[in-house]
Amino acid sequence: MDWIEGITRAIDYIEAHLTEELDYERIARESFSSAYHFQRVFSILCGYTLGEYIRNRRLTLAGAELASGRIKVIDAALKYGYDSPDSFARAFARFHGVNPSQAHGAKLRSFSRLSIKISLEGGNIMDYKIVKSDEGRFIGFGAHFDGVPGERSGQESELWIHSRMKQYILAGMTKQLYDQYGVIDNIGDSGYTYRIASRTDMTDEAYAELLSLNPEMKGMFELFRLPSATYVTAETERSQYPTMSHLELRRRMITEWLPSSGYELAEGAELEIVHWFCGDDKYRRYIEVWLPVKKL
Repeated sequence: MDWIEGITRAIDYIEAHLTEELDYERIARESFSSAYHFQRVFSILCGYTLGEYIRNRRLTLAGAELASGRIKVIDAALKYGYDSPDSFARAFARFHGVNPSQAHGAKLRSFSRLSIKISLEGGNIMDYKIVKSDEGRFIGFGAHFDGVPGERSGQESELWIHSRMKQYILAGMTKQLYDQYGVIDNIGDSGYTYRIASRTDMTDEAYAELLSLNPEMKGMFELFRLPSATYVTAETERSQYPTMSHLELRRRMITEWLPSSGYELAEGAELEIVHWFCGDDKYRRYIEVWLPVKKL
């Protein structure tokens, strides 16, 4: 079964069972992949999480039923998987902009069913590498964001822009002046963690001593490890603003390279490695995108 057919089967299953409890493992089996792999691919392709899709489709159908007067609010709450009318009312109001009791005659939102359209894409050359990376030690800082990496109005960009001082201190600590890491981890329906970091060979003891000498840095950074993993890596073209192209490269790696590669996405952190350097009398930069993979 090809990749497109598998995703289509999974969407068909979701739509046929929207009023039932949906298990992500069961959904993923329709596409012949793991739940983790399916959720990651789904979010990269669609720009929202699997949970957001299910929730928005349920609220769309609930709105249509309430507007027609065919169902009571309490019955709609139970039918579409909410524990109480209050939790349903809050979700309904966030999505539609009105309370469920006001649905009849109100302007409501509609979130349409996904449909997969086959189009001729690709035909492009992509240079990539499969890299087996040893356990890495990093120092960094970050935040937890809602939604999907790169798809929520520049959340990561805001973090980069408003943390310049932390970045300078980080570069000084690690002596990594020209390479910076964006570490994307804990991706799921509740959002994801994004950290700006640098590689380090600093031990736990050395880091503790550094903090004892600089108590104002406590809570500012964290020392963390990434386990050994296999990655597929590709890089953007050299340019002044590679941040404009690395998300499209990430999407191409999923849509063009992955389906015929013999690999699938694996659990683990994604990396964006920003390389800063001078050349041709002006600043030219590029970003490496690292996606964790495993053989099928």
